Amino acid sequence: MTRFWLRVLRAFGLLPLPLTRALGAALGMLLYGVAAQRRRVARINLRACFPKMSERERRKLARAHFRAFAQALLDRGLVWWGNRKRIEGAIRWVDLHHFEEAAAAGPVIVLAPHFVGLDAGGIRFSMLMHAISMYSHQKNKVLDETILAARSRFNKPILLSRQDGMRPAVRAMRRGLSFYYLPDMDFGARDAAFVPFFGINAATITAPARLARITHARVVPCVTRMTPDGYEARFYPAWEAFPDRDDDSPATLARAARRMNAFIEERVMEMPAQYLWTHKRFKTRPVGDEKFYR
Repeated sequence: MTRFWLRVLRAFGLLPLPLTRALGAALGMLLYGVAAQRRRVARINLRACFPKMSERERRKLARAHFRAFAQALLDRGLVWWGNRKRIEGAIRWVDLHHFEEAAAAGPVIVLAPHFVGLDAGGIRFSMLMHAISMYSHQKNKVLDETILAARSRFNKPILLSRQDGMRPAVRAMRRGLSFYYLPDMDFGARDAAFVPFFGINAATITAPARLARITHARVVPCVTRMTPDGYEARFYPAWEAFPDRDDDSPATLARAARRMNAFIEERVMEMPAQYLWTHKRFKTRPVGDEKFYR
């Protein structure tokens, strides 16, 4: 059955993008109606992050997110199997010079938050150079092999899982490779700092700051925005003094984690429907804090 749906998804990649997007919007509304657990998580997250919004506004935003999520899902027919020329036409760089200037001096940590265009931006980045990226293995073997093959088509990136730890990344970065890093998932309290994300203490990974210090890498954020005719992958200026001290003390790592979250908050406010609200961002809580997703 998985192979059948993957063939269907691949067929969507052959359609004109406006048609795929229209079908994706319809699929999003269907998912909003039937995916009760994902809908519930999204509503809880939106209620926590936007307490001043009315419930009606939050429901509207949740529906918009499901539409964008489903559109990005169908776009994977193009992103995973499309040829180089078509992908380059659909996923455009914005301010690529920020990355190029940083990369000229050594390895770069490209911070790529979880917006719906993340996979499109990641595939486009893999076309740019041989680099490192992160990958979470899927329980479904066929799906896992398909995603790995899709993300390895161009320049054979080094794909690491969180279970690999930091050592393989450090070795590769010391050879000059850059790292397309996903910084905003809740992986638990280990190697994380509890710092605010939209005013809620969220377990935020500290590895980007530690990697930057150990490898002397520059940190350049990249956010991929879905547009009516494709995607824009925008680079931002390299962060100065990240982390702000040459140590791994809890205070230094917490400041760096908060800086990341503050940057992501700003980008979320620019396109709130495109952030991944169905992820349990506040699943791990400080001792004594309320549980969000019971």
